[in-house]
Amino acid sequence: HFAPPADIRDLAKMASPIVSTGNQTGEGWFLTGEMMELIHGDVPNIVCIQPFGCLPNHIVGKGVIKEIRREYPTANIVAIDYDPGASEVNQLNRIKLMLSTAQKNLKKVEEKMHK
Repeated sequence: HFAPPADIRDLAKMASPIVSTGNQTGEGWFLTGEMMELIHGDVPNIVCIQPFGCLPNHIVGKGVIKEIRREYPTANIVAIDYDPGASEVNQLNRIKLMLSTAQKNLKKVEEKMHK
């Protein structure tokens, strides 16, 4: 399944209730807009990869995740650090935990559909 990327103006609109589009640090509002695009496309399970110790990306990326989860309770987002100091075991465990949560959420949806 392939969907073309959203128009950048649409991403800005989706991000604007959560973070200012004037935010230019790290991925700024663009990262938020991409997560919102996924959620609006019924993709609530997101791995947000934080590369190379990018402090602004870590601040914006991790900072908006809490607000996105508050606004969209079914959002299952995990931030994974990929830099020289990151432990591979920790990365894999965090991804496995996210997948476990995704499976639990799917079971809840299936149970609601069968009631």
